[in-house]
Amino acid sequence: MSRQNLSPSRLEAFSDGVIAVIITIMVLELKVPAMDGIAGLRAVLPTLILYLLSFLQVGIYWVNHHYLIDEAETVSHGTLWANLIFLFCLSLFPFATAWVGEKHLSPFATALYAAVSILPGVSYTALWLAVRAQSPVPPHATWGKMIASTSLYLLAIPVALHRPMLALCLIGVVAVMWLLPPNTDDEVARDA
Repeated sequence: MSRQNLSPSRLEAFSDGVIAVIITIMVLELKVPAMDGIAGLRAVLPTLILYLLSFLQVGIYWVNHHYLIDEAETVSHGTLWANLIFLFCLSLFPFATAWVGEKHLSPFATALYAAVSILPGVSYTALWLAVRAQSPVPPHATWGKMIASTSLYLLAIPVALHRPMLALCLIGVVAVMWLLPPNTDDEVARDA
């Protein structure tokens, strides 16, 4: 195997490890409340909901990353770097999640969370383009879904400055869109 034709298996294994660490860091940020019982649970419920949203986002990227790498027959130098940039952007989720948890849905913290949510989406699109440039198989994702996701994330930033909970709902809508299984060949043909 030449240096021009690298196997996608190492890229996938490395990415799996990084994503596992990201999820581990997020769960380690969860703290047991000072109060016990229902009062304690009520006190940490917003943090748990935010953790769930962040976990879903990272998990959705992990699933779609697998679909994407399955489409790759080889990996180029550009694909390696696009993947590394994507993983860096994804690694910002624990920081943004902790910030919102600490600041209790303040407008700035929520806008920051929305901005951090955009970064993996944009970098995943760059990775998608790098893989698609070398792959003859039909794509797992459509342009329409990626543009809709980025648009909702962008909209969530100014919304967060006035209605933080609504901004998180917009981010949640993106998660729901991606929870659906990958599209069929008919959907790809309609979106192309």
